[in-house]
Amino acid sequence: MRILAIETSCDETAVAVLECSGTLPVPEFKVLGNSLMSQIHIHKEYGGVYPMLAKREHIKNLPILLPKTMQEADNSDVDYIAVTSGPGLEPALWTGIEFAKELGKKWGKRVIPVNHMEGHLFSYMFEQSKPIEFPAIALLVSGGHTELVHVEDFDKYKIIGRTRDDAVGEAFDKTARLLGLPYPGGPKISELAEISRNRGGVPAFHFPRPMIKSGDLNFSYSGLKTSVLYTTRKLGELDLKTKESLAEAFEDAAIEPLVEKTRAAANLHGAKTLIVGGGVAANKLLRKNLQALADELSLDFRLPIQSLTTDNAIMIGIAAYVRLLTNRAESPDEIVARGNLDL
Repeated sequence: MRILAIETSCDETAVAVLECSGTLPVPEFKVLGNSLMSQIHIHKEYGGVYPMLAKREHIKNLPILLPKTMQEADNSDVDYIAVTSGPGLEPALWTGIEFAKELGKKWGKRVIPVNHMEGHLFSYMFEQSKPIEFPAIALLVSGGHTELVHVEDFDKYKIIGRTRDDAVGEAFDKTARLLGLPYPGGPKISELAEISRNRGGVPAFHFPRPMIKSGDLNFSYSGLKTSVLYTTRKLGELDLKTKESLAEAFEDAAIEPLVEKTRAAANLHGAKTLIVGGGVAANKLLRKNLQALADELSLDFRLPIQSLTTDNAIMIGIAAYVRLLTNRAESPDEIVARGNLDL
C-alpha cells in the first residue's frame, strides 16, 4: 500500500510517499519520496512563526514539493492521501487540507485526516522491527505541546498530563530570545548548555523546577521563563560564558520535571515501554536522562530517528497507516482544520 502524506501544521512544508506493508505490532515502511521546505529563514527575524506568513509559504511550496516527491517515487500510484488536520496553526493546516482535498478529487483517492500528535506518537515505528509491549507511557514534547500519554494499545490512548501554559519547546525559544540567541532557540540553548556542563564545577545559576512536586502529572513553563527574565535583567549585558551558564541552568530546570513526571506516570500505570516524540526529543540531555530512567525501571525505550523528531510528512503517513490497520481511518465529507485538536 502506498500513502501520500502532507504536513503543514506549522512552518515546515512536507510531502512524502510511503510504501507501507505488514501488520501491527511491527508494520514496515519504505520512503519512496520525501521533500521538506523549512521556513526558519523567513520567521527567524520575527523570533517566532507568523500563521498567515506560514500559510503563504505553504501555498507556494506545496505545488513545488508534490511533483518533486512524486518524481522521487517514480510517479507511483498511491492508494490514499493523508493530511494533518490538527493540532497546529489553523491557517497553515487549512492550506494542506485544501491541497489534499483537491488532489483527492483529481486522483479519485480517499483523504485521511491525521492528528499531528499521533504522528509524533508513532514516529518511533520507522526503522524499528521489535514488537512493542503495552501499556506504554509516551512523552510528547515540542514547541506547541508537552503531554504525557497513557498508551494501552495502538488505538487506545489518553492524555494524563499536559502543560498548563507554555510548552517546553516554546520555553526554550523564549529563553533563547532573552539570551539574545537566534530563532529557533532550542538547539542553540542546548549547544551552550553542553559547553558549560563540560567545564564542570558547581553551576553558576539555579532555576526552580516548575511543578516538580505538584502531585500530578502536569507541567508549567511560564514561571521558569519569568525566572530567567528577572535574572537576565539583574545581570545586564551578558557575555558568552554567562550565556552558557544560564543555558545550562535553564536546560537542567526544564528537563528535570519532564523526566520526573515521566517516572511517576510509568510507575502509576505499570508501564512496560517508554515512548518519546516531538522536536524536543532531539535534546541530548533529555534523551540521556530518559534512557537512564528506562534502564532504571526496565522499560523498553522507543524514540524516533533524529530526522523524524521535527515535523515531517513521514510520520503523518505512518500514523495514517496505523489508523487503517486499526479501522480508524475516517474519510469525512468535510475535513476541517482544528488548531486545538486533542489525541
